[in-house]
Amino acid sequence: QVQFVESGGGSVQPGGSLRLSCAASGSINSNYAMGWYRRAPGKQRELVATTRAGNTNYADSVKGRFTISRDNAKNTVYLQMNSLKLEDTAVYYCIVALGLLPNYWGQGTQVTVSS
Repeated sequence: QVQFVESGGGSVQPGGSLRLSCAASGSINSNYAMGWYRRAPGKQRELVATTRAGNTNYADSVKGRFTISRDNAKNTVYLQMNSLKLEDTAVYYCIVALGLLPNYWGQGTQVTVSS
């Protein structure tokens, strides 16, 4: 089993920045993907960014604005979110994936972008 401690969500104005952190505990190694999904109000859950063995993957909607990073020694993944937009408002979930799809999910942290 994997357990998560997520932090860093909150409210910010458009154009602002937030940094999400997620520390995972359990049998995780760098070959497992860690990353973030999100669910906006009234929408399906979608991939935001993942990282595995030094490689990264971003949704087109966040490329150039969000940066994912990982500390393998701490089993911690970060998401630096810059130039936030109203449409980035969502609950953000930390994930761990053994294969292509997430196997484990965090409890979620709310990110609200509003003026």
